Amino acid sequence: MVPSQLPVFTCSLAPRREALQLAREAIDELRALDPTSIVSNVKSRYVSPWDSHMRNPKFAPLCEAVVTVARFVSKMFLTADIEALNMDYFVKDCWGMIYEASDHTLKHNHYPAELSCAIYLEADENCAPIIFDGNVSVQPVNDLLVLFPGILNHEVPETPGRRVVVSMNLFKTARQQA
Repeated sequence: MVPSQLPVFTCSLAPRREALQLAREAIDELRALDPTSIVSNVKSRYVSPWDSHMRNPKFAPLCEAVVTVARFVSKMFLTADIEALNMDYFVKDCWGMIYEASDHTLKHNHYPAELSCAIYLEADENCAPIIFDGNVSVQPVNDLLVLFPGILNHEVPETPGRRVVVSMNLFKTARQQA
């Protein structure tokens, strides 16, 4: 194996305040309907189902925003103009998480997703970072989107502060012909 580094992209989604607020409402609504957390590598107070965007339409504006950013990142930084290739991204998986003190996430990746992301709807100043490949750390702040290749290993150490996060897995598909 030859060690290499994969890119991690960040940007603020603050201009998409309404989409962020709707997603936050959706997490609370899903939790009210079924407070049982799904079992996963995320060890937090609550994890919504993987298909949360199919269960609550309030996730749709945030999914659209992430797909728009993914198209831009692919074209500008990954030299892959997927639109020119008659392809597009779609959100296959979308779930919300609420972390409280001492919650954490075990090391994992999102293979076979093309791209994955974490969107921080709430991030206490002292909350834990997301750590990629054991050595690249990104400190969450409110409204931050962190977009990365799905094969990139990442984890979250025990957090001393609250974090409310939406994560998504994006895949490519052929565009529909008009």
